[in-house]
Amino acid sequence: MESFKRLINLSLVMGCLLLEVAVFGYHWYFHFQYSVVEDLRNFYFRGHVLEIAIYGVVLFAFSNMYGGIRLGYLKSAELVFSQMFATLMAWIVIYLELSVMAFQLFHLTYFLYMIAEQFAVVLIYIFLADKLYRNIFPPRKLLLVHGWRDPQDLIRKFETRKDKYRITEIADVSEGPEKIIALIKEKLEDGTVNAVVLGDISEAERKPIVKYCYAHSVRFYLLPKISDVIMMGAEELHVFDTPVMLTREFSLTMEQRFLKRMVDLICSLVLIVLTSPFMLLTAIAVKCYDRGPVLYKQVRLTEGGREFKILKFRSMRVDAEKDGVARLASKGDSRITPVGRFIRKCRLDELPQLFNILKGDMSFIGPRPERPEIMQQYIEIMPEFAYRLRVKAGLAGFAQVYGKYNTTPYDKLKLDLTYIEKYTILLDLKLMLLTLKILLWPDSTEGVEADQVTALRNSVEQEKNRRDASQGERSGQ
Repeated sequence: MESFKRLINLSLVMGCLLLEVAVFGYHWYFHFQYSVVEDLRNFYFRGHVLEIAIYGVVLFAFSNMYGGIRLGYLKSAELVFSQMFATLMAWIVIYLELSVMAFQLFHLTYFLYMIAEQFAVVLIYIFLADKLYRNIFPPRKLLLVHGWRDPQDLIRKFETRKDKYRITEIADVSEGPEKIIALIKEKLEDGTVNAVVLGDISEAERKPIVKYCYAHSVRFYLLPKISDVIMMGAEELHVFDTPVMLTREFSLTMEQRFLKRMVDLICSLVLIVLTSPFMLLTAIAVKCYDRGPVLYKQVRLTEGGREFKILKFRSMRVDAEKDGVARLASKGDSRITPVGRFIRKCRLDELPQLFNILKGDMSFIGPRPERPEIMQQYIEIMPEFAYRLRVKAGLAGFAQVYGKYNTTPYDKLKLDLTYIEKYTILLDLKLMLLTLKILLWPDSTEGVEADQVTALRNSVEQEKNRRDASQGERSGQ
């Protein structure tokens, strides 16, 4: 069944890419080549095939990077947006290539026709393909095994993808592994579920369930613990015939730190020059609105817990924190000015941080820097949150590309640790390209919901209650 599902997925995805390549091939053969090749007699058939193939490879690479081929995984709207963005990036690369071949800037007219036609193909094809795929393969029915944490937050996340997942059964791990395994077996046999979700439960509690699912080829989704994420970057060694996993004391090697700093210096200088007109217009807009200061300076933490002043264009009222209490921006926060709301949506408020990167306080990619007082509150309940300070703070990172502004601190920690443990310079470059897409996708800028569980709200009380309960159990033994 899974092989058939994969075959259908690949067939539908390749259909979209081939249609886009066909549109390019048409324009290349009938329009583009005449502006590139002076003597068509010397441009053989293989030359046409090579140019069309180059475009196909570039389009596939960007589609794979931005998720345009993740049919069945992304929501329809995001899937269309991802593929259109991938098409636009491929268009830019090929336009530059053809300009080099023509020894001048290439004519835009037919290129604009081509991009409009490809966007139409993507919009219509992906809408139909996604609908067909979801009709063939209905949502997966899940059995959720949860621990002491309230499972409602996780359930709400799965409910945002009702087209892909449907939690039909819930079980508390405290029932014991024997009952959980028996329940899994029963529900698989009667067809109530066809996969298992292991929530945030301890390694000891999940071990027998994981072994059962693996032994019986049962699909399961696992929410990793912090220790699991740390081991992602472990190096595999062998001491004679014994496998050994090694984690190093330094997150980044000397060579990696040097290359990362060079990329930061070069890119920040280039972007400061390119974005200077936007920064000037933003500064004028902020100043004209309420005559307050243009820049907002705030103490944040970077590598090793060192403090620095982060720079942003001010998006809130001057008296936004007159009570002296640090708080995250909430969804629909009244403290945000109309100008501030616009520059936040467009991410223009972040541009002054290019100077923080140039100075060396920040990097382009890394965990977002937290305020000392908020960091302290996080560490009180999650001591592991300090692990994020093992590398320099960043303008963007895993938590921004794969999460949102209102992603819970615990999930942000796991995302940031994934970046630290899997770090390569190529990963940095990939995340920089992915950030371009995030800048245009509105979901990532949402504020914190009023009832959202974060380290600053009722998760603190939950953790304290859990600790008190466990201490009570130990004292009663």
